[in-house]
Amino acid sequence: MDLLEDETVRRFSSRPEDLRTELQESPASPNQQVVIDEIQNVPALLNSVHWLIENKDLRFALCGSSARKLRRGGVNLLGGRAVNRELRGLTALELRDDFNLARLLNHGYIPQTYMSDTPSELIDAYVSHYMTQEIIEESIVRNVPIFSDFLDAVALRDGAIVNFSNIARESGVSYQTVKNYYTILEDTLMGRWLPAYSKQPKGTERRSRKFYFSDVGVVNHLARRGVLQAGSSEFGKAFENWVFHELTSYVAYKGIIRDRLSYWQLKNGNEVDFILGSQLAVEAKASNVIAHHHMKGLRLLRKHHPDIERRVVVSLEPRSLNHDGDIMILTPEDFVKRLWDDELYQSEL
Repeated sequence: MDLLEDETVRRFSSRPEDLRTELQESPASPNQQVVIDEIQNVPALLNSVHWLIENKDLRFALCGSSARKLRRGGVNLLGGRAVNRELRGLTALELRDDFNLARLLNHGYIPQTYMSDTPSELIDAYVSHYMTQEIIEESIVRNVPIFSDFLDAVALRDGAIVNFSNIARESGVSYQTVKNYYTILEDTLMGRWLPAYSKQPKGTERRSRKFYFSDVGVVNHLARRGVLQAGSSEFGKAFENWVFHELTSYVAYKGIIRDRLSYWQLKNGNEVDFILGSQLAVEAKASNVIAHHHMKGLRLLRKHHPDIERRVVVSLEPRSLNHDGDIMILTPEDFVKRLWDDELYQSEL
């Protein structure tokens, strides 16, 4: 059932009980699922879904692009009867032999834009329609120019520590409005937070959060980066976003619950881009020659947190190698293979 179809939306909006009647008259078999796409467009259907799960033992897959409208409406969220899964952008595991890092960093992770020869038009339509129009239609944002200025400011800081006050000054809005705007991006799955590593002694290490967009193509569009070339600072930022994307997708798809992804940074600025649980530290460096200074953060991490045993630099080096005995320098292809094969991290059940 596609709730983007106007007729379907009108019918179920006026008579949500029709779902129960329809499925009781033609029940699904035990091996079938009932799929309802864009469920947030008719949240009243969730009561019927709940009843059908409880009384008819039916299986549902409820898809949607945002949970914000459901939560704000105080509707039945099927507590204890449903699990949440997020379908992310393309990963290297899914692309396999079609994995092309330069294309991913320029086109983004959305399948349509990755495969397109003219991705900029698709990304522009995506940003204009989804990130602006749909958000406005839900009455979340009323001032479009200010929200657009906010998006531009956030894109320029993709992967950086968030300072609400600075962004508020640049966007011309209040501190609280900026916080609300970030919540919108998170609720509509347009980005996610990266917290600071939690096992930290007070006074020496940062605790503020970073924020990454879910799709690097969107970042490129909003930040007006143009075509990314290896060796540029913009390419390096996009490369870091991609490593974050692979790691967060790995955590989500592997069902890792106990451990979280974070970053580590001393107040003097030395940092490690990503830490998974207390096992794996990853530094993203879009350089084809990794020098001693590129690994300074990992060496300092070893001093402060020796329990984190696996230390990795993902780089553009032509081949993988070891440095200092316990720091692995991996090519992008080797990194994703080892990651998805569970060689870099072992889940603690």
